[in-house]
Amino acid sequence: MYAIWNLVAGWLALSGLVGFVLMGFDKYRAVNSGWRIPVRALFTLALIGGAFGVLLGSVAFHHKSKKSSFIGIVLICVALWLGGLFALVRLVGLPWG
Repeated sequence: MYAIWNLVAGWLALSGLVGFVLMGFDKYRAVNSGWRIPVRALFTLALIGGAFGVLLGSVAFHHKSKKSSFIGIVLICVALWLGGLFALVRLVGLPWG
């Protein structure tokens, strides 16, 4: 039972870190007129687990934070992941007992 939680926690931590770093990198490139990370790539990353990092990066770097459609889609991804975590709790129980 704990193995599934370790996998999920590891995946969310890794993808969240990648999402946070990519938001910072994209902000840097936006300020310095470089090539940008496509929004579709950021949405895909949010959907596969990096939603928490993308959202945190948006707030921390003030990047795309005023684009309500971007924030809305990322929040939907966060809600999907929270729902999935809740379903996992119902299936296998809490990770700490």
